[in-house]
Amino acid sequence: MKTRCISIIMSIALLMLSASAVSAAEVAQGKCIEFNTAGMQILLEEYSPEISKEHPYGPPTGRVSEFHVARAKIGIPPEPGDILRIAYTVEGGIRQAIKVMNVSKQDLRKK
Repeated sequence: MKTRCISIIMSIALLMLSASAVSAAEVAQGKCIEFNTAGMQILLEEYSPEISKEHPYGPPTGRVSEFHVARAKIGIPPEPGDILRIAYTVEGGIRQAIKVMNVSKQDLRKK
């Protein structure tokens, strides 16, 4: 009985820790304007999440954001014009990327 209670408490604690780690990250999607490999920064023109046939990745919002990607996991290396999805956290006002996904090139590989 005691072992069962401990395992239930440990499971609940693990779920709470997992939920807090996931909710801390935000996601941005848009067109890569520049990938500075020396400074490990990406400039991204952000897109709205409202997709349509005319805008399959969402319409441009006109907002340009900078992401620091030195510690990020990067899949297919981005190039200007690629559509990227970036999971990030904000640390001291700086957007630190956690993961960079090249959506447009992943779509091409599926075809």
